[in-house]
Amino acid sequence: MDLIPFPAVALRFGHPLPYSIRDAEGKLLVIKGQVLHDSPHMREVIARGVWVQAHETKEYQKALAHKMDTLMHQGAALGDIIKAEADIVKNERQSARPELGLQAAWADFHEHAASLLREPRVEDFRPRFQQLHNDALARLARQPDSTLTLLIFESSQDFSRYSSRHALLCLVLAELCARHLGLPDDHRLALTQAALSMNIAITIAQDRLASQQDAATEAQRRTLMGHGDRSAALLESLGVSAELWLHTVRLHHEVGPGPLAGRSPAEHLARLLRRIDSYAARLSPRRTRQAMAGASASRSVYLDELRQPDEAGATLIKTLGLYPPGSLVRLANGEVGMVFKRGHSATEPMVAALLGKSGNPLSEPVPRDTRLTTQAVAGSLAPHELKLLVNMERLLKL
Repeated sequence: MDLIPFPAVALRFGHPLPYSIRDAEGKLLVIKGQVLHDSPHMREVIARGVWVQAHETKEYQKALAHKMDTLMHQGAALGDIIKAEADIVKNERQSARPELGLQAAWADFHEHAASLLREPRVEDFRPRFQQLHNDALARLARQPDSTLTLLIFESSQDFSRYSSRHALLCLVLAELCARHLGLPDDHRLALTQAALSMNIAITIAQDRLASQQDAATEAQRRTLMGHGDRSAALLESLGVSAELWLHTVRLHHEVGPGPLAGRSPAEHLARLLRRIDSYAARLSPRRTRQAMAGASASRSVYLDELRQPDEAGATLIKTLGLYPPGSLVRLANGEVGMVFKRGHSATEPMVAALLGKSGNPLSEPVPRDTRLTTQAVAGSLAPHELKLLVNMERLLKL
């Protein structure tokens, strides 16, 4: 990758980037076309130095020069010529997004979610939130099973940036559950918006708790208590006025077990969200505990707090299956693999075999149909039980 240093003075906060900026090793920091927002974190990143790919700068300068030359020959007004750069950036932004692969797109969403939830600003929170919400759900709609596979597996591997990973996973689960239930559009919108924002008041505290070695202190437990009310209040201060969204956030830790019928719309959505929140948390590790196996997480939400079958939890299992995409299983033939597609029933997903019967890695992930007796799921494995670096790029092509 041919990288060249990019001068910090040329970076303008509040404006879309004409190039993707990277660190010295080529790791993507902010994608081309995204608005560069001022924050202590971003200033620290820039202070360490940023680089761009050489071919991007040449293509951009060539396009900009051509655009401005054309306008000058046409006798355009000075204001139109000045707008040329903004138009080029806008066009490149629109053309660049569809070219992103699934992993790159969700890495971008995670970057934006972390920034948005950790450092929300009243001047731009609503448009940034809406863009993230809409773009993520649009990507989910195009590749639902691949998205589930990627997010659930990645969430099971790492506790860094726990809050943003959790928020995006809950957003995806909320959308799929809402569609399964056939919720009205306004209820589906409120549920997904609440899923993405329900913990905004404790984002930094969540990240710290996920990474610390010791148990939560009394002060930390007090911070977590009542965070639904505080998150709703913070959202209101950031310009959110949708009552169903706000009320769902307020109640998402308060609503108890029981049938969904007969509840108010906000209580209905909050109960769904509480179970989604709990399920996603069980699929993710923290420094002090390991992630659960997929089937164990599913069973944990099937019964409610009174050990009775839970309607909201059952919705998750009907939507995702007992073995959700991204979880690990052992097959009847002795192979170990990852679920990559929901199946015809809750117990019959499509699985990509990763380890053969002998326990040795397969050269390529091999699709297995668990409806066949010899390839049926024999058990669910926790993420830490697989001692293999999974090539997700190959797996997601199945």
